[in-house]
Amino acid sequence: MPNTGRVSSEGQFEREGKRERIVAKVIPRKKKELERNDVPYQRLSEHVGLLPVVMIAPDDTYLVSDGSEARRSFLDNTLSQIDNAYLHQLIAYNKLLKQRNALLKQFGEQGRYDRAMVEVYDQQMLAPAQAIHEARTAFMQGFQPLVQQAYAQISGEAESIDCTYRSKLTDTPFATLLAEAAEKDRILQRTTVGIHKDDLVFEISGYPLKRFASQGQLKSFVLSLKLAQYQVLREEKKVPPLLLLDDIFDKLDGQRVTQLLQLLQQQAFGQAFITDTDETRLSAIIRETGQPFLKYRITQGQAEKID
Repeated sequence: MPNTGRVSSEGQFEREGKRERIVAKVIPRKKKELERNDVPYQRLSEHVGLLPVVMIAPDDTYLVSDGSEARRSFLDNTLSQIDNAYLHQLIAYNKLLKQRNALLKQFGEQGRYDRAMVEVYDQQMLAPAQAIHEARTAFMQGFQPLVQQAYAQISGEAESIDCTYRSKLTDTPFATLLAEAAEKDRILQRTTVGIHKDDLVFEISGYPLKRFASQGQLKSFVLSLKLAQYQVLREEKKVPPLLLLDDIFDKLDGQRVTQLLQLLQQQAFGQAFITDTDETRLSAIIRETGQPFLKYRITQGQAEKID
């Protein structure tokens, strides 16, 4: 069954006098299809960034608790919505990485090794890796203070936090890293260096966030990441992203909830969707914003509008 959305905003679409019609066709056991104004996308990457979205959910703490892949995905998700060229470089790099790893594995299974064949992939990976590293570095210079500002407002400046970008390419050219890791890659049959190993480092009061933050501090930090992401997307895309807040008030104390609401009121947010398992609590929270809202109750997948 297709799901259809019609989009009209104060940003890029209305300036062109257009109303966008997006259709997602989801059929069990078949490939998902996405259409824009009745024209199917040839590649899903063509749609990325058209309608910027920021989602905040209870399990977002995985950004801190999980490995570096989760944090890179957050970084890539944000940059891909801003810059289509970045997305294409990322796709190209990941394709080459997959092929290089497959070649290393093949050599391992066959009991042989051809360094010249591996270097063919090395040379092709240099340009996209450098472009991705430069884009991430430039992005973090503006993103880091936004995270700190959002956290200060949510926490009432109770403690300081930091968010920094870590990459071996910052100090060493990628070609050198690949050459130095050649033997290790041969033995392990995979590529052990590159921008696919980059990470974001989170700290609170100078200590690792994962080890020293309380549940409230952890939740506030993740909220700060997402609110900073929203601000960046709004400024870069010239249109307010959709903001999805999914059951986020459960682990926040009263003071932090109040700080968050004040932040939502102070900034120019567009359309927001907020969910909560406690209907009474959610209604009270939304009323505090002083903004008009529609309320729905979801029961067994069915939405019912309520007063």
